[in-house]
Amino acid sequence: MKVVYCDALVVGGGLAGLRASIACRQVGLDVIVLSLVPVRRSHSAAAQGGMQASLGNAKMSEGDNEDLHFLDTVKGSDWGCDQQVARMFVTTAPKAIRELANWGVPWTRIKKGDRPAVINGEHVTITEREDRHGYILSRDFGGTKKWRTCFTADATGHTMLYAVANEALHHKVKIEDRKEMIALIHHGGKCYGAVVRDLITGEIVGYVSKGTLLATGGYGRVYKHTTNAVICDGVGIATALETGVAKLGNMEAVQFHPTALVPSGILMTEGCRGDGGILRDKFGRRFMPAYEPEKKELASRDVVSRRILEHIKRGYGANSPYGDHVWLDIAILGRAHVEKNLRDVHEIAETFAGVDAADDSLETEENLKGMPTDEPDFGPGAPKQKGWVPIKPMQHYSMGGLRTDYKGHSHLKGLFCAGEAACWDLHGFNRLGGNSVSEAVVAGMIIGDYFAAYCKSAELDISTHIVEQFIQKSHEHIQELLHNDGKENVYEIRERMREIMDEKVGVFREGHTLEAAVNELEELYKRSKHIHVKNKKTHNNPELEDAYRTQKMLKIALCIAKGALDRTESRGAHTRLDHPKRDDANWLNRTLASWPDPNQTLPTLEYEPLDIMKMELSPDFRGYGAKGNFIPHPLKEQRDAEIKEITERIQAQGGDRYDLQEALMPFDLQPKYKARNVRLDDQRQGE
Repeated sequence: MKVVYCDALVVGGGLAGLRASIACRQVGLDVIVLSLVPVRRSHSAAAQGGMQASLGNAKMSEGDNEDLHFLDTVKGSDWGCDQQVARMFVTTAPKAIRELANWGVPWTRIKKGDRPAVINGEHVTITEREDRHGYILSRDFGGTKKWRTCFTADATGHTMLYAVANEALHHKVKIEDRKEMIALIHHGGKCYGAVVRDLITGEIVGYVSKGTLLATGGYGRVYKHTTNAVICDGVGIATALETGVAKLGNMEAVQFHPTALVPSGILMTEGCRGDGGILRDKFGRRFMPAYEPEKKELASRDVVSRRILEHIKRGYGANSPYGDHVWLDIAILGRAHVEKNLRDVHEIAETFAGVDAADDSLETEENLKGMPTDEPDFGPGAPKQKGWVPIKPMQHYSMGGLRTDYKGHSHLKGLFCAGEAACWDLHGFNRLGGNSVSEAVVAGMIIGDYFAAYCKSAELDISTHIVEQFIQKSHEHIQELLHNDGKENVYEIRERMREIMDEKVGVFREGHTLEAAVNELEELYKRSKHIHVKNKKTHNNPELEDAYRTQKMLKIALCIAKGALDRTESRGAHTRLDHPKRDDANWLNRTLASWPDPNQTLPTLEYEPLDIMKMELSPDFRGYGAKGNFIPHPLKEQRDAEIKEITERIQAQGGDRYDLQEALMPFDLQPKYKARNVRLDDQRQGE
């Protein structure tokens, strides 16, 4: 048996994993990064729109700071996030942006003088100050008070990933691609590395380390329609779940992006709407202002997704062979803007939908036929233009993941997690656009440092015999899949799982359909134990890989469905039609899913309360829908009174916003990241 030893093992080669590996090398650790694919092909590269950080450089960003970013993030999460983690994040994000700039990310920059823009469907002119020329620009995104999303046209993830990968190579990080973790090595409640399968040769190897960090991304591929890459199947965190010690958090919190291309499911970035693009129904009407008068197309993603589907359900979707959809109109921005700032979107729409998204010429007026005349709130109709892009909501992001503390440490000692794979818990029940790649890098910085410190002090006190037992067990599982007498087809099981998740655990959820989903998924999981693999090779065998992955994916699907069934409230992206209110009195908590017995067929659920008395912002009206559409926590008034008293006292003492924040909710963070951020407005005030 082959065993490889290292100080630190990182599983996953996206932004979070690579940044954490750099943190390990910075303190002299021997670190290995394992990746399913060459790291520059990781799913981080698919991020288009941008990275949120409160720089406050541009005209529409003036006055931005950590407090506003924190407020937007907490409200966006529907008060489901860990507010101390949110503070750590917003404080570090501006430093991350500048670090990435130093590493070569070509952030789009401010040009002094006038520039055209589209705001609320209207063409306007924004004048940038001369003293801001050359600084990092930011665009508008959903659910934010300021234009905060820094970007490189619509290829932000691509440029970020290449820069961080290059920096990892500069630090001589050992990267091994086409390697898949199939089990974690653990003993006595402590993790010592992973059992890894080489996807080319089929060889099974033990990687033994002082600490292990998972950065394996989301679990969107348990759904049929998703913007996620094929490698985003949740198998990484399912492997952690199978230890019986590690726990998954808030797995029912699944985000559906409003604008996925029909039928391919490829993401049309939120930057389309941030730059001024609008949504139209089959009559060409701009319908979002009728539902969300304040934020319109730039309401939070969960809100926009629900509004689109509600509008389609009313019969206002455009027909297609792939189902009804609505239109995304970015031709309104002008060809020059689309071809410069949204060029990837433009190319994707043309390649996969045959649409020139910058074409504002007339296609037909037939779409106006039958338009109601008694619905003025939806605005006037418009003839169909050639450039309108067909879109509808599809699964996009996983707020849930491997539950960790604020240092990224899981319930299994020595096992850390960062990025989308983790429930750190920055996003609660809904993530703001631009906070994803931002979290990946920031978590890689913060958690990477904590992880490196752990690895530096830990001891490898595990016997070779125990390591060999884990390798042998994985080998036996592979052989069992290849040589059992089962009759089940892996692809039939996997396809039905994805259909169930789409049909019954989607944007709108209801008790009886969720119960049916859990029952059918449980039956599929039982059937998956009898999968018959026709191809008997141990190497170069996609059928074998799909067999062991599907078994793990079904555990993830069951955690999502069971969590959604038991949570009898609506919060963020979790919408229960039979329980439409957010219920802080009973459900201000985090779902924890575990699988302590390998023979059980359903996850074990428990709950971790969120302490309202430690919150900087107590749960309140989120700003969407009807006011009062939530059941208050019984301690809300008491916490509100405390916040008011502390605020008045700090103000009377002449304290600033930093003093107030520290008095309301102290948070732990490495001093180099907690240091105050300096902005151009701060410098002007000091002159």
